[in-house]
Amino acid sequence: MASSVDEKTHDIPKEATLSVSNIGGIDEAEVSFQEGVTILSGRNATNRTSLLQAIMAALGSDRVSLKADADDGSVTLEFGNEIYRRRLERRAGAIATEGDPYLADPEIADLFAFLLESNEARQAVARGDDLRELIMRPIDTAAIKAEIEQYEQRKRELDERLERLETLDQRLPDLEAKRTRITNEIETLRDELETARAELEETNVDVEQRREKQSTLETKLGELRDTQSELERVRDRIETERESIEALEEERDEIEDRLESLSAGDETEISRIEAEIETLQAEKADLSEEISQLQSTIQFNEQLLDEPDSVLADDGQTDDGPVTDRLLADAETVTCWTCGSSVAREQIETTLEQLRTVRQERLEERSEISADLEDRRETRSAINENRAEYRQTRQRLESTTDEIERRSDRIEDLTDERESLTDKIDELETDIDELETEEYSGILDQHKEVNQLEFELERKERERDEIEDEIATIEERLGEREKLKARREDVTDEQTDLRMRIGQIEADAVEAFNEHMENLRESLGYDNLDRIWIDQTSREVRDGRQKVSKSSFDLKVVRSTDEGAAYEDTIDHLSESEREVTGLVFALAGYLVHDVYETVPFMLLDSLEAIDSKRIAALVEYFETHVPYLVVALLDEDAQAINGDPGIITDI
Repeated sequence: MASSVDEKTHDIPKEATLSVSNIGGIDEAEVSFQEGVTILSGRNATNRTSLLQAIMAALGSDRVSLKADADDGSVTLEFGNEIYRRRLERRAGAIATEGDPYLADPEIADLFAFLLESNEARQAVARGDDLRELIMRPIDTAAIKAEIEQYEQRKRELDERLERLETLDQRLPDLEAKRTRITNEIETLRDELETARAELEETNVDVEQRREKQSTLETKLGELRDTQSELERVRDRIETERESIEALEEERDEIEDRLESLSAGDETEISRIEAEIETLQAEKADLSEEISQLQSTIQFNEQLLDEPDSVLADDGQTDDGPVTDRLLADAETVTCWTCGSSVAREQIETTLEQLRTVRQERLEERSEISADLEDRRETRSAINENRAEYRQTRQRLESTTDEIERRSDRIEDLTDERESLTDKIDELETDIDELETEEYSGILDQHKEVNQLEFELERKERERDEIEDEIATIEERLGEREKLKARREDVTDEQTDLRMRIGQIEADAVEAFNEHMENLRESLGYDNLDRIWIDQTSREVRDGRQKVSKSSFDLKVVRSTDEGAAYEDTIDHLSESEREVTGLVFALAGYLVHDVYETVPFMLLDSLEAIDSKRIAALVEYFETHVPYLVVALLDEDAQAINGDPGIITDI
């Protein structure tokens, strides 16, 4: 499932040069690495681990120690056209760092690329730690959940717009039927008007004698028709405004209901959560600092056991004689660099185990604090989102209320205008009645009929035009529907991808581990080990008031008896070699799943003595295909077994 190293390294420099001063047990050193495998070959106490620490320091890790007799040190990495510098200084019993390392945040590299003996991913398998938590630690799940909620809000907004378009779409058939009916009525009115005008022309009246009165009458009738048309328009506008107010009032009710379900946020509660976040962040920072110091102390003591010469004074001499005189041949004691006394090796190992236990406890405490911190941040995010929606809803309510008031004022103005037009029509009708006489009653009735038909025709045509405009507007808006649907699908897909991202990373990690573990199990020849794999399971756990599904990684082991019968075993029963390989494969799975090679192109391996030379060679060859720069610290006899043409560094 993973890409080969050739597909990953086309833009990575082909060579790196490292300059070191006072790191671990190194006085001064400068080494170069070629892309591919570099072997640090030598016996114990030849500063191989110190050089790996120097590489880590240049890349950004704080898990590094200074030379015992030095107060400061430095490391410089020339990588392509870039130079990365790091300075270390002993302050108040701790090591402070400054400079411009390769990585701004080394967490993911510390977990999955810097695989020294105390590496957390390697140790997690042997200790039975929570493997899922380790794999998922670099993922900002709170940010993913916040982004999911943003997509959910966008989806709700799109759904509301689509719902409004659906309502408009349902209106179209009624509007089209109404347009057809009114069009038929217009045709009927036109026929009636044509007939009435013809009858008026045929009326046998002395036009010359009545021209003056007829002209006055026609003027009044025309004015009456115009005033009636204007009155009709005002009435239509009043009706439109009332319908708009009804719709706005319904919208206001919905907004008020939504507003009641939201909260403006209790400032005291928000302040309390902010204070808790600050406290938890401070506690996490303190724990991280303590873990870093513990790690430095552990590494120093491991180095004291593995490379005792490297932590003594520069010239290797004290008042009691040379170093070799102060070390027993059977390596049962180690000379303490602080007081010069001999300390039993077993005592240092016991202290180391205690330090590792304390460090593990602090790591667990930090994990718990991280979980609490994430919960507080999610709560804060939910409150802030609620407050933001509350403000937006409040603004919508105010805007809607203002619009209702504006339309109500408009209705009052239109009502006054309607009353004025009604009075004017009454006056015109009175004037027309006064022009009526028995002699002209017939022609007057004909004029009135023509006038009324013209008025009705004009009103119907206006009504038809308004309906056609509304239909055109609806059809134009409905043209947006497919785009909105496509946008909603995109939002849904993005939201689904986010929801699946965490699960996909988990699944990829399990698949990567199982695939590489099976490949290496076969190539390394663990005959009685049928299979080691991670079984991903889920269980219901309570999260606040609700139950959620939580994933877990269970490490499974199956062996065979001499008779060929398979049985399930536990990680505790694995040999030291098998445990080391399993831990390294788990780290490789994290390296590949999180694309660590895109962040830092180096992987460092140390403390492989529990694995035999042939298997180390196979392991290095396998890792080489996935890592641009693989730097491995090996004993001379193990280094000789490495295949190919790796770079060899023996003088540090």
